[in-house]
Amino acid sequence: MIGQVQYHSSWPEAADSVILLCMLKFRSLGIFTVLECKDDLRKISDLRIPPNWYPEARAIHRKIIFHSGPTNSGKTYHAIQKYLSAKSGVYCGPLKLLAHEIFEKSNAAGVPCDLVTGEERVSVDPDGKQAAHVACTVEMCSVTTPYEVAVIDEIQMIKDPARGWAWTRALLGLCAEEIHLCGESAAIDMVTELMYTTGEDVEVRTYKRLTPISVLDHALESLDNLRPGDCIVCFSKNDIYSVSRQIEIRGLESAVIYGSLPPGTKLAQAKKFNDPDDPCKILVATDAIGMGLNLSIRRIIFYSLMKPSINEKGEKEIEPITTSQALQIAGRAGRFSSKFKEGEVTTMNREDLSLLKEILNRPVDPIKAAGLHPTAEQIEMFAYHLPDTTLSNLIDIFVDFSQVDGQYFVCNMDDFKFSAELIQHIPLSLRVRYVFCTAPINKKQPFVCSSLLQFARQYSRNEPLTFSWLRRYIKWPLLPPKNIKDLMDLEAVHDVLDLYLWLSYRFLDMFPDASLVRELQKELDGIIQDGVHNITKLIKISETHKLLNLQNLSAESQSRLSAVAKSQSRRNRGTKALGSKAAEPLGPDAEEKSLASRLVQQGLLTADMLKQLEREWMTQKTEQGKGRLETGTSLKGTRRKKKEPDSD
Repeated sequence: MIGQVQYHSSWPEAADSVILLCMLKFRSLGIFTVLECKDDLRKISDLRIPPNWYPEARAIHRKIIFHSGPTNSGKTYHAIQKYLSAKSGVYCGPLKLLAHEIFEKSNAAGVPCDLVTGEERVSVDPDGKQAAHVACTVEMCSVTTPYEVAVIDEIQMIKDPARGWAWTRALLGLCAEEIHLCGESAAIDMVTELMYTTGEDVEVRTYKRLTPISVLDHALESLDNLRPGDCIVCFSKNDIYSVSRQIEIRGLESAVIYGSLPPGTKLAQAKKFNDPDDPCKILVATDAIGMGLNLSIRRIIFYSLMKPSINEKGEKEIEPITTSQALQIAGRAGRFSSKFKEGEVTTMNREDLSLLKEILNRPVDPIKAAGLHPTAEQIEMFAYHLPDTTLSNLIDIFVDFSQVDGQYFVCNMDDFKFSAELIQHIPLSLRVRYVFCTAPINKKQPFVCSSLLQFARQYSRNEPLTFSWLRRYIKWPLLPPKNIKDLMDLEAVHDVLDLYLWLSYRFLDMFPDASLVRELQKELDGIIQDGVHNITKLIKISETHKLLNLQNLSAESQSRLSAVAKSQSRRNRGTKALGSKAAEPLGPDAEEKSLASRLVQQGLLTADMLKQLEREWMTQKTEQGKGRLETGTSLKGTRRKKKEPDSD
């Protein structure tokens, strides 16, 4: 986007103090050229007129139609009908699952449609000719290809602290005669203001929910009160495992859906739950069900109302779910296309019910700003003026220098900086380094992070990452999971294959075997599906081997293990232990005994790491003992009192 960055001569007087602060901040890094090139840095990081970045879109007068309504109101259906009837179109969705759904629906309707996601490209034409319609994830939409109709789904995500920039880019940059936006009414004013700056009007079409939904006056209180069609919504994996285990103890079968599962596994679990002939009648899920899955749910039960989140500063918080989140999840009950024509919503605990009603009755806060993100070209221009500065520090300086007006904000870039610091020591060009840092990874997964590092190292050596190399790296073939830890390891491997596929579309020569890797990933998906199908058995085995400690943990104590200390009082207000023997209070020494289990569960340790730590501990003790012998220190009492490795 060189040439698209807008330059402005005006600059607030307060900017001089910003420059001074930046100089002080980065003085220790040896960046003394900031003062010399501050005018250029000001111009490059000026983000006050984003509409001007998209000259192709500004060259046409687009018709903007906002389809506003709650979940299950038919707003997306009407937008998709316009998309299907157009000569050409693009659908921009928040999830791969949604892009896949529109891709399949379009082709089934006789409208040839291609699929484009970060990890996948599917062309319906056997010769690879581009179809007139394309379904894509919002980050992958083209802002130079002309279309008759464009659909941007879940437009309220323009406020997302991490991904909001993608919706802003699509809204301002798509070259379509008609742009249909689908989302919450909270985004109407924001969109109208943004379109005012482009000289385009917004037509609002309002929809009402197609089926009734009611908040019950009583909580579930006990899992003994579950009924077919119930969905228990949890906000942590520990709660997912605990609830699934307790349901199994009661002789019931449940499907499980959470965010880190592969898309194929999520669809398989959804199909299992929806199948009227399958004995599985209960669903245990995170808020991953809020978008992209068609589920036949009668009643949504919030196991807790407290959800971990990352604020705009990148800090972790434990807060009650927002009205927008509650409405999105609750709206999954009693959908028009399901066998349940009326939906119900309640909580697990009686104390949470009044808070749920309060949350659902609040007006949704209007969206006040849209996200922005520095481009590779802008960072390259910064690097030209600051050639010895690391990419992570370039981002810091850019954000400090950046100017945005009140309608925009700069998205949180902590994940980008995490990757930048991870591969900083590897010799790569700035453009290649930038691409590697934009690769979506779960930084809580050590194996995924180390894989990004290994992939970058291979690239820097100009050594192609072949299919055979990748098989050896992930130690294929992989065995079916024997416990929850094994299942989590398989999920991490699936993410690594996703990373390979994502990079293969940016660096085809260095990641040449995308088709073979995709087939391998499908096979791994099947292994994970089998594991999730038997998840309660895996949980039971994990408890037996003390890889998990769920049997005596309540929902409150499980969540407290991962919550920051400042959030404990909030958690106590929002969640109460289940009234059953399977949910007794935490024992006095349970936290100490389950430290290793918690680290394994959180993906911070693996079984191999634990064994290595044990060996190192034993070696250290042995060397200490030898040292004391050499200095004449008696070991008589030490041998007698020496602890077993498992006891420390």
